[in-house]
Amino acid sequence: MGSLTQAQVDSFNEQGYLVVEDVLDPEAVLDPVIQEYHGVLDRLADHLYKQGDIASRYEELPFSERITRISAETGKNHQQFYDFSLPFSGVKRDTPFWTGPAVFNAFVYEPLLDVIESLIGPEIYSNPVQHVRIKPPEQYLPKNEHGDAVIGMTAWHQDHGVVTPEADDTKMLTVWFPLLDAPIEKGPLRVVPGSHRGDLLTHCLNYMGNKLTPAAGRQIPEKLFAADIAKPIPLDRGSVVFLHKRMVHSSLPNVSEEVRWSFDLRYNPTGEPTGRHLFPGFVARSRANPETELRDPERWTQMWLDARERMSQINQDGQNDVQFGRWGDDHPDCA
Repeated sequence: MGSLTQAQVDSFNEQGYLVVEDVLDPEAVLDPVIQEYHGVLDRLADHLYKQGDIASRYEELPFSERITRISAETGKNHQQFYDFSLPFSGVKRDTPFWTGPAVFNAFVYEPLLDVIESLIGPEIYSNPVQHVRIKPPEQYLPKNEHGDAVIGMTAWHQDHGVVTPEADDTKMLTVWFPLLDAPIEKGPLRVVPGSHRGDLLTHCLNYMGNKLTPAAGRQIPEKLFAADIAKPIPLDRGSVVFLHKRMVHSSLPNVSEEVRWSFDLRYNPTGEPTGRHLFPGFVARSRANPETELRDPERWTQMWLDARERMSQINQDGQNDVQFGRWGDDHPDCA
């Protein structure tokens, strides 16, 4: 079963990534998500305006200009208002997140699951390592202490590197797609073909040795992989890029005049560890037991509400009751 040809599967296994065009119907899948997020942005603007953080709600502006104006004025990305996940620490009972029905429907869109089935099999679990990324044009944003835009390009990493060791043997698949066209100037993903065939590489905190990627956060030193063969992956809306969990990748800067807006999802075979056990996943497809599939977006939202309640009782005030990461800060690769 599945919708890919053997040649496409072979290409994924050889290169570590695969671009598949026209997987998602823009009108049926993406436009409802965009409409949902207009409401999310309304709520964020109301919140910030009431707090006195912005001078106006900017209701007259189009979505892209409005979110850019708010990010520039506050110096923050407000990622948590849009995201369908939670932070690893400091979660409160009112920490915002968004799990609307249009978002959920994108997760379980049957043609998308058909492609995923071709790559990991028919028992498909939605892994909770998942994010929405809304990146305004960097030229309009303030800079951090390193001189990088506060919402900038993503540094070199492997998605295997952001989960705990319990998921080392999990066949985790990354699914990345833009809500709007993502040409080169908007800062799409770039990949290092074939890098998935190596090991999990060291991810260093605030590493200063790379040429282009930001110093803040964790990233892989370019001396550990063939950065010179990196390939950008511009995508039209509706198309999807699938990544092996050890594919080394990053993103380019958004030098356009509009936001770069994408979903970054994960799936794995049902029953395998997700690497984030306190966050809720669900059965997205089961050929053997279709009655276990989740198709109720309200149930999905409740699962995240329950997770928020659990998280509000741990990892507070600098404590580290439950580990979400795997890296120390004194590895010789980081020197």
